[in-house]
Amino acid sequence: MKKERSLWTLGFVSAFIGVALLLGNTLYAKEGDGENRLTALAKFTKVLGTVEEYYVDDIGFNEIITKSIEGLLSNLDAHSSFLTEKKFKDMKVQTDGEFGGLGITVGMRDGALTVIAPIEDTPADKVGLKAKDIILRIDEHSTLNMTIDEAVALMRGKPGTKINLTIVREGENKPLTFEIVRDIIKIDSVYAKMIKDQNILYLRITNFDKNVVNKTKEMLSKHKGVKGIVMDLRNNPGGLLDQAVSLTDLFLNEGLIVSQKGKDGKEQEAYYAKKSTTISDVPMAILVNAGSASASEIVGGALQDHKKAIVVGEKTFGKGSVQVVLPVGETEALRLTIARYYLPSGRTIQAVGITPDVTIYPGKVPVPESDLSIKENDLKLHLTSELKKLEGIEPKEEDKKEEKGSKKADEELSIKDINEDIQLKTAIDIVNVLTISKK
Repeated sequence: MKKERSLWTLGFVSAFIGVALLLGNTLYAKEGDGENRLTALAKFTKVLGTVEEYYVDDIGFNEIITKSIEGLLSNLDAHSSFLTEKKFKDMKVQTDGEFGGLGITVGMRDGALTVIAPIEDTPADKVGLKAKDIILRIDEHSTLNMTIDEAVALMRGKPGTKINLTIVREGENKPLTFEIVRDIIKIDSVYAKMIKDQNILYLRITNFDKNVVNKTKEMLSKHKGVKGIVMDLRNNPGGLLDQAVSLTDLFLNEGLIVSQKGKDGKEQEAYYAKKSTTISDVPMAILVNAGSASASEIVGGALQDHKKAIVVGEKTFGKGSVQVVLPVGETEALRLTIARYYLPSGRTIQAVGITPDVTIYPGKVPVPESDLSIKENDLKLHLTSELKKLEGIEPKEEDKKEEKGSKKADEELSIKDINEDIQLKTAIDIVNVLTISKK
């Protein structure tokens, strides 16, 4: 039996080299010494045969090939991978805007599995996971040497089931453990609110799925006549390139938005703004943080380079590489890094990120706990109001409605909301200054 296996292996090697010789143009085109390439292929096929013959567990040849491809792709970079049938389906579901899991986007940073961003209003966001958290364990599984796809596979599961993540967080003396209940993740990729009494639109974009541009157009059409826009891209992990380009195009009349360059001049693409698609030219501030990645960095960086928007917040994640999905048969595919993104100024995003024009860290706006100052023209009204309180007079019916919250209140960011977020307050102030300067 052993002799038969050896003969089969030698036969396989010979057949493989024969096929390689038929593809000689490719072999020799890639490297001057084609013999070295044939030697390398022969070594690879010998390893495959040896593993099949001697490995302790019974493992089929198709599985050996799959593992070989997975190992190759995962060792290229953190974003390339082999998509099996299940992983391919999962990826399609995610870009469609609904999937099961925890609601976090993860990436590799310095070899550690790191949270790029929790998706807003998902289980991970609700328990308090943050951008830049390093995941040490997923239940009882250590993440050391774990690929992103393996981590995602562990974190996804049946809705309603629990999972424990052990994380390391900057500023904490010891690891933290979070128990999270899985759920179906439905992403509301775009929503908007008016900022109370200021005629400024707050436009929140949580990720770049296929609906972003249409939803943004809808919001801008609904809120015509605003004097400025605050676009919030914090904790937005990115998504589809075409959506990022088209979103940027809504605010630019002309010029380069982003370009990509691959190896040896290949995979070069450049995307430009068109005047016909521009629908807003009002002053704008863009909010970013360490959870803003990929498509978010393209939008923020392009509008920053064109002096169309002031970028506010913290330095972004720095994910500026281009991945494409290349089918392998009907049910499997390669996710392969083929190029890097470059902003209009020529700077790269990869491993660098976007530096804000105004750097400000998260926190509350420092305001007095109580303000008892009274102006002369407010004195009578103020005293009347205080007397009513003392006498136990009930507020008017319309006041009760406002206290409970009306539809109008739900569509507005209140002063209280703004005072909880100093980054947002800074962005609003910047838009007001830009508006005055424009006048």
